Amino acid sequence: MSLEKASSPPSTPSEKSHESQLAPVKIDDRLDTDLVGELALPPPPNLTPEEEKKLWRKIDLRLMPILTLMYLSAFLDRGNIGNARLQGLTSQLHLTGNQYNIALTMFFIPYCMFGFPANLVLKCFRPSKWLPGITVAWGIIMTLMGLVKNYPQLVGARICLGVAEAGLFPGVVYYLTFWYPRYHLQFRIGLFVGAATLAGAFSGLLAFGISFMSGTAGLLGWSWIFILEGIVTVAVGILAFFVLVDFPATASFLTPEERAFVVYKKKYDNSSVGEEEHFEMRHLRAALTDWQVWLHILIYMSVVVPLYGITLFLPTIINSFGHPPAISQLLTVPPYVFATISLCVFAYFSDKVKMRSPFILSGLIMCLIGFSINISTAPAGVKYFGTFFVVAGSYSALPGVVAWLGNNLAGQYKRGSGMALHIGIGNFSGAFACNIYRSQDAPRFILGHGMELMFIGIGFICLPIAVISYIQINKQRDLLRKEALERGEKNKYSNQQLREMGDRAPDFIYTL
Repeated sequence: MSLEKASSPPSTPSEKSHESQLAPVKIDDRLDTDLVGELALPPPPNLTPEEEKKLWRKIDLRLMPILTLMYLSAFLDRGNIGNARLQGLTSQLHLTGNQYNIALTMFFIPYCMFGFPANLVLKCFRPSKWLPGITVAWGIIMTLMGLVKNYPQLVGARICLGVAEAGLFPGVVYYLTFWYPRYHLQFRIGLFVGAATLAGAFSGLLAFGISFMSGTAGLLGWSWIFILEGIVTVAVGILAFFVLVDFPATASFLTPEERAFVVYKKKYDNSSVGEEEHFEMRHLRAALTDWQVWLHILIYMSVVVPLYGITLFLPTIINSFGHPPAISQLLTVPPYVFATISLCVFAYFSDKVKMRSPFILSGLIMCLIGFSINISTAPAGVKYFGTFFVVAGSYSALPGVVAWLGNNLAGQYKRGSGMALHIGIGNFSGAFACNIYRSQDAPRFILGHGMELMFIGIGFICLPIAVISYIQINKQRDLLRKEALERGEKNKYSNQQLREMGDRAPDFIYTL
């Protein structure tokens, strides 16, 4: 890649030209960044659009495959209990009543509680060690889960799995915000969340193949599902230790000039004066008191409840159509393949048009159609067709929900805190999804599908509220900027004040 200065400057997300964009980065503009090597970088070069695309592709090829593998392993390990249920888990462990649902629920309690502190320590422990370390940890737990002998042991293993997996999803999303500008973000989140949809497909295929090992070494098929998939996760975690890198400023696979460009592009992505990057308690308070964080949590729940509900119970739902267990496992594959394609299409066009809400709304509409079909008295074939809408809608909307809040929080630590709260508290809704599909409700599962429709309704209420609020704030800020210019108040705030204000700064434009 040529790194000679180009004739035209790189564009900013706000699509405004700032003369300061091309000036060398001043040392006093860098706040507490010596720990990640930014002070040693040369001035950022100008790149042509083609050179910039090549640089992002180079970063994608290094980061996205391993992150995708890690998240595929995570979703495979948390969701394979649905496949294990059809391979003798409940009968051998003598699970009765709602014990299976309780075992599912116990994963989400620590998963939600530990996500927030995990994000706060991510930078301290370094992503290249922290993320692979927790991957190896939950891989070992998953392997040992195949050896549990009774209900208390299963619950204990699910709790430990929740603790170990808690830091991955919020951690990876936060990690990606170190690297990519905000309108490059959803496609990358979509790529690794797409691994979750592939996990659903792989889970059915693997469960079908592993079912033939039932009886080997005195273990039933469900044990081998946990053991083999856990071993694969451990291998992925070990590989990640050698592949994953920490921050753009210290990435050895980039040249110094490339590192400088990525750091500069990201630093001035949301603001003309750069982001504040040193931690203070006020960043945590700002996230906790920000209205948009709590509104986005409700939107997140409206997508996550359908997502976890269909992930954990799709084999059971399809089995209730009258298919034998082996065929039910195979029939879970096509909906996830369709969902993977839909997710990538949604993510690509969302970044292209620089909007999130229309694609989230489209996903909610798809979920509404799918659950409406399944709660009805339609034939089994039609209900199976409805599952395609549910899986594709929930998985396609998830990256947009996560990227949307990440786009609208400024300041690394406020963003990290806000996104951890968003994902952590939002994932508590997964506990609801674990308990709304009861065996006595088969085959229509009126309670489960009805509760899913209720959460989708919450999304239909909260999504327009968020959009209207952002539109009004953007209009108000635009008006205030124009009035300030007319009064000659171009520099009403210092650069430091603007940095501290973050997304509350008058020049910050919310993404719709």
